[in-house]
Amino acid sequence: QVQLVESGGGLVQAGGSLRLSCAASGRTFSSYVMGWFRQAPGKEREFVVGISESGRSTTYADSVKGRFTISRDNAKNTVYLQMNSLKPEDTAVYYCAADAKPARFIATTGVEYDYWGQGTQVTVSS
Repeated sequence: QVQLVESGGGLVQAGGSLRLSCAASGRTFSSYVMGWFRQAPGKEREFVVGISESGRSTTYADSVKGRFTISRDNAKNTVYLQMNSLKPEDTAVYYCAADAKPARFIATTGVEYDYWGQGTQVTVSS
């Protein structure tokens, strides 16, 4: 099994920034597509961003494009989510996920991912 451990969540004022990290176990991290999802209270889990195995390709949800940046360091088995210009509507539990069987395009649905982190709370105050 692959374990994903997240960190970096917290409380921030609107307009501020946070950087989330997700550390993965194992020696096959570089073969995974990695993604971030979020779930706000009373809402369904939604795709935020994904990154290809090499880090050369990314796919962003329209709601975060231009504000969030995903990156990965395969030598450290870690994926990051830099969140800038945060808005109250970004408030959610953020989940890191790994797709162990990447296809031609980066997966954007939860059922396509094989491993999940525990989630980390991000709260943006107005």
